[in-house]
Amino acid sequence: MRRALTAVAFLFLLVSRAFAQEAPEWFVESFLDVREDAAEAARDGKRLMFYFMQDGCPYCKQLVGVNFRDERIVQKMRRHFVPVTINIWGDREVTAADGRRMPEKRFAADLKVQFTPTLVFFDQKGAIAHRINGYLPPEEFYAALDAAIAPPAAASSSNSLSSSIDVRRKAGAKPVALLLLAPACPACAEYEAYLRSPEMRGIAARLEIVRASGPVSVHTREGMQALRAAYVPALVFFSGGREVFRTEAYLRPFHLASALDYVASGSYAREPSFQRFLQARAERLRSRGEHVELWN
Repeated sequence: MRRALTAVAFLFLLVSRAFAQEAPEWFVESFLDVREDAAEAARDGKRLMFYFMQDGCPYCKQLVGVNFRDERIVQKMRRHFVPVTINIWGDREVTAADGRRMPEKRFAADLKVQFTPTLVFFDQKGAIAHRINGYLPPEEFYAALDAAIAPPAAASSSNSLSSSIDVRRKAGAKPVALLLLAPACPACAEYEAYLRSPEMRGIAARLEIVRASGPVSVHTREGMQALRAAYVPALVFFSGGREVFRTEAYLRPFHLASALDYVASGSYAREPSFQRFLQARAERLRSRGEHVELWN
């Protein structure tokens, strides 16, 4: 009996670890005062970093279980950042840089956190210096941290925009989904395959999908604007000639389809939280007997 109980306990431990997405032990506990924490981090030559997460998030699980176990990433993060966890639905009190106090969920909403995980980096005064919106695979994530360590260098005049795209449309036209791609990009090929799949074709048909490679300029209602993404493939959505939503992270099919549906259905105008839209969409699909796979 003792051996059986030991085996069951060991199995439970394995299962628990498999589904765990708690931050690693080198994250710090904090009173969640942005201005004080940022100043203290700066005195040590580091930047305060808030990791926004939620329970049941497959991308958070991937970040914790894969990226945060990569020794190169761990060393870079411990050398340059003071990492703190924030639950986007949590109730712990956060003191913002301007002195306002609010629960974690309100703070996440104020910072317009639409994806989990999202990493927000603060300068010594508590102002946002950089952010990584959504999950990036380890290599891309390792490189993306560089922009959080120091401001990116100003673009040289030779770094010209490769094309110009007019995203203005007549009233009642489909929203424009600008798909930013890159050569020799495996994730870009994945996106193209997803968009051709029967499950996604119907949603994609409700949008005007425009493909572009490299930095582009877009002609919006406000005029010409340079458009760059922190990660490719990226989707930047326009409606009425203005940007209404974007994804700059690695997305699996359910979340990619949800991003398309969020804009195609006009839900972005009614529900400002993409996370709440995701939850409602998943529940709606399950109520119809459809299987919802968040990662595969």
